Amino acid sequence: MRLADRLAELIRACFTAIWVVSHEHDDALAEIGQLCHREGWRLATWDLERGLAIPGHPTPTDHGSDPWAAIRSVASLASEDGTAVLALLNFHRFLAMPETIQALCHQISLGKLQRTFIVVIAPLVQIPPELDRQFIVLEHELPGRQQLLEIAEGLAEDPDDLPRGPELERVLDAAAGLSRYQAEGAFALSLTRHQRITAEAIWMLKSNILLQCGLVKLYLGEDRFDGLGGLDALKAFALRALRRHRNSQEELRPRGVLLLGVPGTGKSAFAKALGSETGRPTLALDVGTLMGSLVGESERNMRQALKIIDEMAPAVVFIDEVEKGLAGVGGAGDSGVSSRLFGTLLTWLNDHVSDVFVVATCNDVARLPPEFSRAERFDAIFFLDLPSAKQKQAIWDLYIARFHL
Repeated sequence: MRLADRLAELIRACFTAIWVVSHEHDDALAEIGQLCHREGWRLATWDLERGLAIPGHPTPTDHGSDPWAAIRSVASLASEDGTAVLALLNFHRFLAMPETIQALCHQISLGKLQRTFIVVIAPLVQIPPELDRQFIVLEHELPGRQQLLEIAEGLAEDPDDLPRGPELERVLDAAAGLSRYQAEGAFALSLTRHQRITAEAIWMLKSNILLQCGLVKLYLGEDRFDGLGGLDALKAFALRALRRHRNSQEELRPRGVLLLGVPGTGKSAFAKALGSETGRPTLALDVGTLMGSLVGESERNMRQALKIIDEMAPAVVFIDEVEKGLAGVGGAGDSGVSSRLFGTLLTWLNDHVSDVFVVATCNDVARLPPEFSRAERFDAIFFLDLPSAKQKQAIWDLYIARFHL
């Protein structure tokens, strides 16, 4: 359901304080503006730079440096038979001041009588305890495939600029998880670089975006199964699971595999090649890098990393040497941080509904917590052993043929 539709329901139900979580203020305001125009509601916006602006007024009212006056001004928008909405941008920066909190408390209570509604648009939720029970939170969701397609079609001036068929599906898969602003920039960059929209250019930009957060890494290699000797049963199982899901309408999605074995058996190489073989990005999740120095930072990093993974679906997620990342589970040396991270990861593995195929590897099964390998977290567990002499010879022959030695 679109943001405007959810917002309309809350306003009709007379929720007078609504918090919209969004990194795209212009798009959120555009949806709110269209809603107010359609319903005949009055709309005013406020931010610190431009002050209070009311559509239809040539210049904004001078409340740029006074957040309390902006809150009080919503009463002047009220009418006997109408509805008024005040949108406050980045207003979480002012909610540490008691004067602002008290002004909001007063106006939220009056809003039910005056039919006036306050909508805070901010990139995160920071509601003080005095207002915690009065606000209801909405999330401005990232664009879906249809919206991404509309953005791409808006930029494509020539029919050849936008691919069709399976290649278009790859473009939309690559753009999944991008905001509207990022998607527009990625499509424009692809047109500038290749004179057409391609998935490869979008992935390059996406890898740079992931570097900013540092929680998940994107692997953009060209490894394929024909360059990886052995593991025939594992290859066939993974390909059958992913291709069957893609070609069917079944709601049951493949969840992933757990690979157990000593170093050198091809576990990491398989995970990297699987993404290229199935046309999916390979996202590397290193549990150790999620650890933070502040209280609650590690848990927040884990939740954010899993959210990024869900948004980038369909994808292959590679968790290498998982027993080392979860080494502190069950101990008291880190005040239970590892156990909480482990619990969050287990819950996600069991409950996530995104089209994500997880490949987790483990070198020492004795150090792996038993909860990790229980049923319904993975589709299968494979025990990999070192290649036999016959397999080694086949791998060597493949190596010679590949590099023309």
